[in-house]
Amino acid sequence: MDKLRPAPSHLKSDVWQHFGFSEDTEGVVDKSHTVCKVCSAKFKYFGNTTNMKKHITRFHSELEKQHSLPITNTPGYIQRTLDQVAKLPPNSEKAKRITRSVAGFIAKDLRPYSVVENQGFRTMLQVLEPRYTLPLRRYFSETAVPALYSECKDHILESLSNTDRVAITCDAWTSITTESYVTITAHYITDEWKLAACVLQMRAMSESHTGANIAELLHNVSDEWKIRNKDLVLVSDNASNMAVAAQLGKFSHVRCYAHTLNLASQQALKLPSVSRLLGRVRRIATFFHRSAIANHQLKEKQKQLNLPSHKLKSDVITRWNSAYEMLERFLEQQPAVCAALLSQEVRKGAAEIFTLTESDISCSEDVITALKPMKDATLLMSEESSPTACLIAPLHAKLIQDMKENTEEKSVMIREIKRVICEDLSKRYTTNQETSLLNKCASLDPRFKALPFLSKEKREETYKTLITEASSLQEQKVPDNLEDSTVKEANISVSPQPEVTELQDDCPTTSKGRASSLLHNLLGQTFSDASDTPYHQSPSALVEEEMTRYCSTPPLPLTEDPLNWWHVNKVSFPVLSKMAKRYLCIPATSVSAERVFSTAGDIVTAQRSTLTSEHVDQLLFLHKNLVL
Repeated sequence: MDKLRPAPSHLKSDVWQHFGFSEDTEGVVDKSHTVCKVCSAKFKYFGNTTNMKKHITRFHSELEKQHSLPITNTPGYIQRTLDQVAKLPPNSEKAKRITRSVAGFIAKDLRPYSVVENQGFRTMLQVLEPRYTLPLRRYFSETAVPALYSECKDHILESLSNTDRVAITCDAWTSITTESYVTITAHYITDEWKLAACVLQMRAMSESHTGANIAELLHNVSDEWKIRNKDLVLVSDNASNMAVAAQLGKFSHVRCYAHTLNLASQQALKLPSVSRLLGRVRRIATFFHRSAIANHQLKEKQKQLNLPSHKLKSDVITRWNSAYEMLERFLEQQPAVCAALLSQEVRKGAAEIFTLTESDISCSEDVITALKPMKDATLLMSEESSPTACLIAPLHAKLIQDMKENTEEKSVMIREIKRVICEDLSKRYTTNQETSLLNKCASLDPRFKALPFLSKEKREETYKTLITEASSLQEQKVPDNLEDSTVKEANISVSPQPEVTELQDDCPTTSKGRASSLLHNLLGQTFSDASDTPYHQSPSALVEEEMTRYCSTPPLPLTEDPLNWWHVNKVSFPVLSKMAKRYLCIPATSVSAERVFSTAGDIVTAQRSTLTSEHVDQLLFLHKNLVL
């Protein structure tokens, strides 16, 4: 009796699961006919599976239902394409791009790593690219995001290597898990004269935040990011440990001006009359926040009085401007607040109603008037897209001057606020190192280069110090064999000469051309040698002459961008433009580091409290620096 041999492995159709070839007793296989394994029916084999499929459909339909794919061309059957069947290899370029994009999505949008396990996210990716296999969460946390971090870090290292000076800001923060972090940001000016800022790191610091430990941390940061030779400037708050760190680390130090304004304004808020007023307004705001009935009545009165639908604000003790905003919002909503407090519904359910007198309203307006310059200055200094350190010296002098001129002020409260602020501001920025650095920053801003807020002696001293520093840098950076060419370029920029076009041999000879030729033959040797003799000028004299020309140019309007001005005039002022790059990159505040903490609070939440400090650093770094 013939045996039934299975179909060879090269025959891939599903129908061969149910058919084979007969083999006689001598081992000879008959491949001209196929035999059904179920009913032993025999069919002529022509090299295709048509007859076999028809047999299965007609006599063994139950076999079709056992397979996910039909084995016959029945109505409604849609054959899958190769794209639907084949999966993208993980190392293919498209799969790598998708995985990198998902890692970027996690970092830029502050999503948890577990998002890759969410059903909705996985379904969306499956619809967008059915062939893509999404890696597990561990792959993103241990491989994809760290790789993206390394790539972004290399890009920033390259950018920092092309700068002459880097300014860094430093601040500390404690997370919800009571882990202490220190954030470092870097600021510099690019070759295109654009102000650039990036987050270098946000590392956990378990040691005590002493000046020595912070100085060591800053040295480690400068080594890791290869900016030790970039003449670092440290911008921090007014804490004594930061001053000690700057001194031990031998960094130039600028105290955050926003923090200085906060300290001076806090002194004003501590005045007894101001403190009592804030307490009364705070109680009213808290009442409306806690009472649903009062809050509803406030909304109704806002509609009736055509006032903005704004909620009352409460202050935060560490932020003086929150007290300013609380009073400002209360004055805006004062008609609606009074109407709501007088409504029967609110009085019926409240045990005690807090109201303000006309005198309190008047005092609130006085506080807003007195503190508005401080508020405006804080907003101005918090800018990150334009130079700000150059604003400290002129703005500081202007605020002190305005606070002093209060003899004609009728309001006692305004006079007291200005007096307290003036006394506090006068104690700030008094060291020679700070004033010298800030005055040089202002002098290199074409808007303030005249330094009208300084005395004549101070102005001349600032210019002289700047010239000395620029000359020293020029001597260090310009080799001796290039000094002549530098001087020539500087002289050309002072007195530009018309371009001389040499005559060609085939040009027709004119009478003027003959006269020029004769003049050259007679006097050319003498005057050509004289013109070719380089005019040697010391670096100090060169910079001094450049400074004179710089000061004689018209000042830039306050609405214009000083970096754009330097970009246009860098050829005319080659030395001073380098100095401008060194000083205009310095930020006036450490706000950039503090803003990082707001983002960090969105990363280290109660639901994500198990994140390691390394993951927090990587995610925050990518969120701030990654360009998708």
